[in-house]
Amino acid sequence: MKINIFTKDVFEIANAGDITPSQLGYYFPAEFALHAATWLSWPHKEASWPGKIKTIFPAYAEFIKYVALGEEVHINVKDEAMKAFALEHLEVAGADLKRIFFHYFPTNDAWCRDHGPAFLINPGAEQKKVLVKWDYNAWGDKYPPYDLDNQVPIKIAEFRNIPCFRPGIIMEGGSVEFNGKGTLLTSEACLLNPNRNPHLSKKQIEEYLNGYFGVENILWLNDGIIGDDTDGHIDDLTRFVNPDTVVAMVEHNKADENYAPLKENLDLLCKLRLENGKQMNIVELPMPREIIHEDMRLPASYANFYISNHAVIVPTFQDKNDDKALEILTSCFPDRKVVGVNSLDLIWGLGSFHCLSQQEPY
Repeated sequence: MKINIFTKDVFEIANAGDITPSQLGYYFPAEFALHAATWLSWPHKEASWPGKIKTIFPAYAEFIKYVALGEEVHINVKDEAMKAFALEHLEVAGADLKRIFFHYFPTNDAWCRDHGPAFLINPGAEQKKVLVKWDYNAWGDKYPPYDLDNQVPIKIAEFRNIPCFRPGIIMEGGSVEFNGKGTLLTSEACLLNPNRNPHLSKKQIEEYLNGYFGVENILWLNDGIIGDDTDGHIDDLTRFVNPDTVVAMVEHNKADENYAPLKENLDLLCKLRLENGKQMNIVELPMPREIIHEDMRLPASYANFYISNHAVIVPTFQDKNDDKALEILTSCFPDRKVVGVNSLDLIWGLGSFHCLSQQEPY
């Protein structure tokens, strides 16, 4: 049962933590729903792109340019110097600076999909938007420190003056994918990894997903792609492009390490059902070639695209499958421009455009 409540009481309930957003009628909308803004944390951690960080900014600024064509872009920076540095690159890229806003919210790293807030909406409520601040431990305490990253959702909630719910468990935005109608896709490799919430069972994690994302139907895939240091984020595997259609990464080379896990996930997708009991439409998306840097295979995937109001921005890798991936995604998004942006340098950080961004719905 949904609870009708006045705006002032939602702030009190969020602080008390005794009622979930789902009980109040809030839910996490699909990424292809209309955005009020996109949130980013400007990259600055050399260790995330060792020896390459200076090369990533042209592609990153180009990404922001495309996003800003259709919505506001809010960027977390440390100080005036970082803001000035960012503006230099954005001006060179030709971004619309009137739609770009900076906030002095310092971060440890750039992966706003995972350390940023989760925005939920209830169009019928007086308080139409709330925020969930999950705990964040840098993918199983792999890359400390992350104390500043953990404060970002709180600072954004204060800036927006909206209620901030705090479930108190580890959860990353890249580990969950939504169709906006009640179905959530995730992977066991990530959410059931003991480096996240070892005290919780699968059923208990599902209860948190239901309560704090406002979903009713949770679908589990298995392993992620090779080189993914997040332990299997869904945003490198399978993405919703509309309420009943997903694109799923596939590897056709049986000798490739990704062949088996991606085939297993594809077989699972064929058996899983949406919240309405129907089978998903599945569009296969080919993997790019194996990309190795300093003896490490990088988690290059076309599924790490970002859906903005104006465009779908797709990472490309100077690969023979780039054009094919863009053609497939163009057919999936008839109402948006699909653009490829070279991600060869960005992927050395083990993530791309979706990992770097978090949408804020209207």
